[in-house]
Amino acid sequence: MPWTKVFLTEDDLKQFAAVEGLRSLSYVAALREAQEQLLETDPRVFILGEGVDDPGGIFGSTLGLADKFGSARVLDIAIAENGMTGVAVGAALAGMCPIFVHMRMDFLPMCMDQIINHAAKWHYMTGGAQKVPLVVRSIIGRGWGSAAQHSQALHGLFLHIPGLKIAIPATPYDAKGLLIAAVEDGNPVMFIEHRWIYDSVGYVPPEKYRIPFGKGVIRQEGSDVTVVAMSQMVYEATKAARELTNEGISVEVIDPRTVKPLDEELIFQSVQKTGRLVIADVACKTGGVGAEIACRVVENVPEFLRAPVKRVNFPDTPTPCSPILEDAYYPNSNTIKETIKQLCRMKTDD
Repeated sequence: MPWTKVFLTEDDLKQFAAVEGLRSLSYVAALREAQEQLLETDPRVFILGEGVDDPGGIFGSTLGLADKFGSARVLDIAIAENGMTGVAVGAALAGMCPIFVHMRMDFLPMCMDQIINHAAKWHYMTGGAQKVPLVVRSIIGRGWGSAAQHSQALHGLFLHIPGLKIAIPATPYDAKGLLIAAVEDGNPVMFIEHRWIYDSVGYVPPEKYRIPFGKGVIRQEGSDVTVVAMSQMVYEATKAARELTNEGISVEVIDPRTVKPLDEELIFQSVQKTGRLVIADVACKTGGVGAEIACRVVENVPEFLRAPVKRVNFPDTPTPCSPILEDAYYPNSNTIKETIKQLCRMKTDD
């Protein structure tokens, strides 16, 4: 299917589109289109966040929506994250479908009480009678020396909370389909977007469509090593897999698309085939999504592992500001390649 392909370059897309006749959009344009279609078709939907009506439109993801739908549907808010999250939760409880945009995930900790103790629990505490259709769009990724307080990816924190769903799309196709599915889900969803891939281009249908939560996808088939990659690391893992083909190593790249719920069966099936697992995440290592995936594999299919599970993550330190230190801090395709080759060199008893 065309939407399983990751376009690493513009040439990739042009060649693919020329054959298939596909429509393409950037990741950020796909987000904007999803919100525009939701606003057009569902009067319960509204967008709120700091700067959603600014000329930049949250890196372009809400550009022009305030002009088209008005300030009653696209609301700029005060710098009061916790209080405004409470407003969004209250609106969801009252039957609205708010999309709360956080330009930086680093400031979600100020909203933890509203998200963890209220949004995540109302459905359970009311015996299923009360839904909380709240989507929290949250942007991660290094920018211009954004450093320790503007570069964090905290999805691992929310993984621990019952009642929350977590989407982490890597492609434009998934960004649109998962955002529409998130708004219509009826449960609170943490929607994680990586700013490094906002300009990536891929196939995006013009109509509304939905991608079901808990259904991952194989981005590249392989037989020697499984790489489960999240968000921007899908691109790095696919690049590494392409390069390792020339060295005789066949890599299967899996994009879970949502980490809660997680398509663990897809991962188990791949590990049963390859016997080796690398998990590449866009966050620090300790207590992260990679640890949860590794644990589930060891609990369920340990007999198929021919080597230890390896994780590719950020170091367990705050993010540096210096560009030189940033280059050392962030893993890339070379980091994934070296980890894969290390696994393949390991000798194991049959």
